[in-house]
Amino acid sequence: MNESRNGVITIVSGLPRCGTSMMMKMLEAGGIETVVDNIRKSDEDNPRGYYEFEKVKKIDKDASWLGETRGKVFKMVSMLLYHLPAEHRYKIIFMKRRMEEMLASQKKMLERKGIQPKQTDDQITRLYEDHLKDIEKWLQSRDHIEVLYVNYNEVLNDPVSNARRVHAFLGDPLEEDEMIRAIDPSLYRQRKPAPAS
Repeated sequence: MNESRNGVITIVSGLPRCGTSMMMKMLEAGGIETVVDNIRKSDEDNPRGYYEFEKVKKIDKDASWLGETRGKVFKMVSMLLYHLPAEHRYKIIFMKRRMEEMLASQKKMLERKGIQPKQTDDQITRLYEDHLKDIEKWLQSRDHIEVLYVNYNEVLNDPVSNARRVHAFLGDPLEEDEMIRAIDPSLYRQRKPAPAS
């Protein structure tokens, strides 16, 4: 598997609560080793685990560990992508989700921790939308980065096609059936109706 991607570093990214853990679970089930340290334990908000690796959060200060992740996959919030060293090649699966669902999921998680949001939904929406425009433009301008945008809601609605898209993008001999089986619709708890077209 390492040889098939020719040393490319694979990352699952996106905004908080957009389905990155679900994609990590799919890739793990499909046969890719995940880079995790299990420091952040599963809880009511992510009962199947967060799939986090603490070193990722400090990539702006230390990126020496990146080379060891080739042939594997790790998760990184999209705000940190700017710190990826240009000396490596990357394939990024960038998760998207309906904004109102992400905000509702974040709010519920904060409520369980007894934390009050410091900003309104409108303020957070503007910040996130501005960030998405900026990061997508930045990613498009980087020759050493390939990106596949995957929508969380569409994965749940059509898991077969989306598993196939991810498989084709990564190019590894992934087990698509196992990826599909790893999707747990019962965890889709902040369901909002699709906006009218």
